[in-house]
Amino acid sequence: MPRIQFSSIYVDDQQQGLDFYTDVLGFIVKNDIPMGQFRWITLVSADDPNGPELVLEPAAHPAVPPYRSALVADGIPMTAFAVEDVQATYERLVAAGVRFVQEPVQMGPVTTAVLDDTCGNLIQLAG
Repeated sequence: MPRIQFSSIYVDDQQQGLDFYTDVLGFIVKNDIPMGQFRWITLVSADDPNGPELVLEPAAHPAVPPYRSALVADGIPMTAFAVEDVQATYERLVAAGVRFVQEPVQMGPVTTAVLDDTCGNLIQLAG
């Protein structure tokens, strides 16, 4: 049966993305390998270091900017991350200066919030 090993997210600047996703969101670096003008950067959850890896892909392909702009304009998150407590995570991230485009909202059994990752994407938190 297939399993998720890598999931990519496009970032305008790989170093800025690395800083945000590690220093602010709390992911840890699994790989950071120079690849010409870009890098192969993968991150994992500190709670699951052998789990799926988030790849910080450079947003250099011409199709990426219009795709991401359309998602942001429509308020659609690029991806979602699970958290234990959306409200507590929201409060911690707001205190760290993160901008949210959707505060925590209960949707049936799930609470969600949507943040701006500073790298061109909206990211949903769900728990």
